[in-house]
Amino acid sequence: MFAAAGLALLPVLAEAHGNVASPPPTLWRLLTRWEFDPLFIIVVGLSSWIYYALVQRVNRLHAKAPWPRKRTLYFMSGNLVLVLALISPPATYDTDLFSLHMVQHLLITMVAAPLFLLGTPVTLALRAATPQVRRNVLLPMLHSRALKIVMFPVVSWIIFAAVMWLSHFSALYEASLTNTWIHRGEHLLYLVAALMFWWQAIGLDPTPWRMPHPVRLIYVFLQLPQSSFLGVAIYQAPDVLYSHYANLGRTWGPSPLFDQQIAGTIMWIMGDMMFLGAMALIGRSWMKHEEMETKRVDRQLARERAEQKAAREAAAGGTG
Repeated sequence: MFAAAGLALLPVLAEAHGNVASPPPTLWRLLTRWEFDPLFIIVVGLSSWIYYALVQRVNRLHAKAPWPRKRTLYFMSGNLVLVLALISPPATYDTDLFSLHMVQHLLITMVAAPLFLLGTPVTLALRAATPQVRRNVLLPMLHSRALKIVMFPVVSWIIFAAVMWLSHFSALYEASLTNTWIHRGEHLLYLVAALMFWWQAIGLDPTPWRMPHPVRLIYVFLQLPQSSFLGVAIYQAPDVLYSHYANLGRTWGPSPLFDQQIAGTIMWIMGDMMFLGAMALIGRSWMKHEEMETKRVDRQLARERAEQKAAREAAAGGTG
């Protein structure tokens, strides 16, 4: 039933990505102009339901070690960010303003993707699965050669950077502004590339390649300059990069070229701030890891000293 309704509404959705400018944004429109995308709503709703169902199963199977609530909050927040980025009233102006479209992409790649991974969905699936499913399905997938190749840190780093550059400097971006399905595919591409990149950096879920914290910092730090260069390249472009924005005939808001400069500045400045924030969180995680490791070593040394003391006392007692 929902699928049929979604198919019936596809022509309406396609009109939202045409060559006609939207009406000027007013307070009322910014509060009420939600884009009803049945496919997106079904996917987000289904992912939230599956995650919550797995959480309930883990809590039933492991009552003494229930699923951390903060992990559920992280994952659900990721879906909320996608809702705000893609179907909220401001998001309906993404084909009118390049700057708003850029904010969408940053929310998808720099906010939603990390939040999903902080929800540790792979760990949740492993804990909720039966021993047979875990042994015969999930673990072979995690240890598969294909996943090891695409998740190799250098590969995932390059894929993320390449997606950002090629999407902005190819026909894909222009096509996404007028075709609903290409637009969806572009957003999916951003999300998948971002998940691949941040999976390595966050390092909470099992991964084929486990990087130590110093390497994670370098991994994220090296992504910052390429993102900055992309933002600067967009900002300094002498002409409007996408004919859609130039020919839209929008009579409100900044000019297409100035709007493009705003978009480049957003990627440059906001992107840098987000990467620096991520590095700060990785540094904090590193410090916490070192503190826990120090405590673990101290406990081990204390046990060894206690065993040596007991051995000496036993030897002295035997001699006496």
